[in-house]
Amino acid sequence: MTYRVGVDIGGSFTDFALLDERDNSIRTLKVLSRPDSPGNEITTGLAAFQQRDGINPADIHYFTHGTTVGVNAVIQRKGVKLALFATEGFCDVLELARLKIPHIHDLFSRRPAPLITRDRVFAIKERSDRDGNVLLPVDRQSVSEAVDAARAAGCQGIVVSLLHSYRNGSNEAQVREIVAEIAPDLLTSCSAEIWPIIREYERTITAVINAYVQPKVIHYLDSFERALKEMGVPVLPRITKSNGGVMGLAQAKAECVQMVLSGTASGVMGASYIAEICGFDRLLSLDIGGTSADVAVIIDGRPEYGSGEIIGDFPIYIPSVSVTSVGQGGGSIAWLDSLGVLQVGPDSAGSLPGPVCFRRGGTEATATDAFAACGLIGHGDLGYNAVQVDVAGARAAVEKLAAPLGISVEETAENIIALAISSMYSDTSGLISRFGLDPREFYFLAFGGAGPMMGCFLARELKLKGVVVPPTPGVLSALGGLVADVKNDFIRTVYCDLTAAVAEDLKDNSQDLRTEAEGWLAREYGADLPYQLSFSADMRYRGQSFEIDVALQESWLLAGDLAAVRAAFDAHHTRLFGHHDERAAVQLINLRLVLSSPTPKPRLITLAQASGPVTVLSEVDAWIDGQWWQVGVVSRGALLAGHQLSGPVIITQDDCTTCVPPQMQVDVDRFGNLIITPQTGAHHGN
Repeated sequence: MTYRVGVDIGGSFTDFALLDERDNSIRTLKVLSRPDSPGNEITTGLAAFQQRDGINPADIHYFTHGTTVGVNAVIQRKGVKLALFATEGFCDVLELARLKIPHIHDLFSRRPAPLITRDRVFAIKERSDRDGNVLLPVDRQSVSEAVDAARAAGCQGIVVSLLHSYRNGSNEAQVREIVAEIAPDLLTSCSAEIWPIIREYERTITAVINAYVQPKVIHYLDSFERALKEMGVPVLPRITKSNGGVMGLAQAKAECVQMVLSGTASGVMGASYIAEICGFDRLLSLDIGGTSADVAVIIDGRPEYGSGEIIGDFPIYIPSVSVTSVGQGGGSIAWLDSLGVLQVGPDSAGSLPGPVCFRRGGTEATATDAFAACGLIGHGDLGYNAVQVDVAGARAAVEKLAAPLGISVEETAENIIALAISSMYSDTSGLISRFGLDPREFYFLAFGGAGPMMGCFLARELKLKGVVVPPTPGVLSALGGLVADVKNDFIRTVYCDLTAAVAEDLKDNSQDLRTEAEGWLAREYGADLPYQLSFSADMRYRGQSFEIDVALQESWLLAGDLAAVRAAFDAHHTRLFGHHDERAAVQLINLRLVLSSPTPKPRLITLAQASGPVTVLSEVDAWIDGQWWQVGVVSRGALLAGHQLSGPVIITQDDCTTCVPPQMQVDVDRFGNLIITPQTGAHHGN
């Protein structure tokens, strides 16, 4: 017997999806995460599979893993203290950034403080020109002085980002060699090796985020690897990437930024798989865990991709699924500021101590506690019986905030929920506007431990078409790791006008990219794995500041067919902006290549058709929209295809709770998805 396992480790829970290759069926599991002892959740989960289903870890031959450890470190600013070594005269790169404020319509908006403040940026005497020619070799003394200054500042790692290193990274490599000689304990990384792109800030911030999370990621992955070995799993894990693919353990440790959106991308790939199989052509994936809420656009079963995605306060420029990450989740802590105003997040209770209602030592009220205090959760065990919800404890925690505010526990709890939803609304509406979408055409596909709990409340504020809750929403990210294809991105900056003179260079660069990609595949997976290559280029009209990514055929590059390349650019520009200019000169900045290889996919079970009404387990009191309601509690396992429910209703299952507000209805489709839509004539909000 052979099994493939996907695992997603979040701030509160660790999710498992196991694919039995005999029949492509899926089994799922959820256990509490152990940030205090990384790897123990894996041991616990595999032991539970062995006890419950008789699955021997030795029979697992493929193991994928997605994690939010990187993104959580950035959102909460809990990474390592770093120094930046920059070319002398160019030390303000992080301070200057792109001279943009986060919210252009907010007169009080301010740019966030950089992850490396200016007092920890040190000058290196060296210089290369724009073609990569070394004009001034690295001055060893300046490196030595910078190392001493970094040590004095208490830095634990160094990022080296020098001018024009995307053309020639030799000076960066030399700086790292010198640092290794005089300070081998300082973890040092070079921007040209992380992601060698043109533009100094973009390359630097990507390298900084990589180094910022690297110690945590390495410690985490080492613990993870040990746990698998102790359980007798015979293979090394593959790590899901921000681009929706997977990579090996060594690459993950060296290129941590590639997995900053690891858990997020896993969820998006799982949502895309559900969308494609079940026929949803317009979806926004809504993945809410303990620490963050992540939203992505999925059209016709395919997620949108891009670079420059915002992680917390900062962009990263590696290829990734286009996701908006919000620092709000089920574990986000509610608190009163110095003026006595109620706030929620961005700090999270995580798994330890967790929400108060989880009885794991938490003392501060969270969004999850607010739902418990309102009576919306706590009517069944959560996390496959890992948690018994303590409603009284949640109410007591909320009471600590309610007393100074002078309002009731229920009103305070509902305000906590409203604040969390408001933060999600702001960033999600920005994503919708950025892609020019009509929200009335889109459903949320709500998943993660808190997605079904909070999804309907956010959807009605955004005036979405509705909410789809898949059969196992709490473990969809783990399923996404299983369905993710082998995938890696490769890039070359060429920066040239699209003229006949560059045809040979484009041919050579495309061949070099193919060689690099095939070499990577052979090292990681073996030479016999089938694969596909997809070329594209970042192109623009000369004089423009930014580019668009244009899909290209490899045959055009090999044959020097620049007319076809130009036509592809014109056509894509017209699709995006409604026009193109055939007379304007075109530049090709970066040549890109994506290598992908498909993995086995599970089958989705279809439900029997309902022949009778839904069984209501109980009626409970719940505070919704400023008043008490009698709310029916229904077990997800009792729902069959064709069943219908009217809100308010609470639907319980092993991995999460779905909360359906008043004036919304639930329809169950043949795959077991809950299709939640506003009732005809229903209206909420202003």
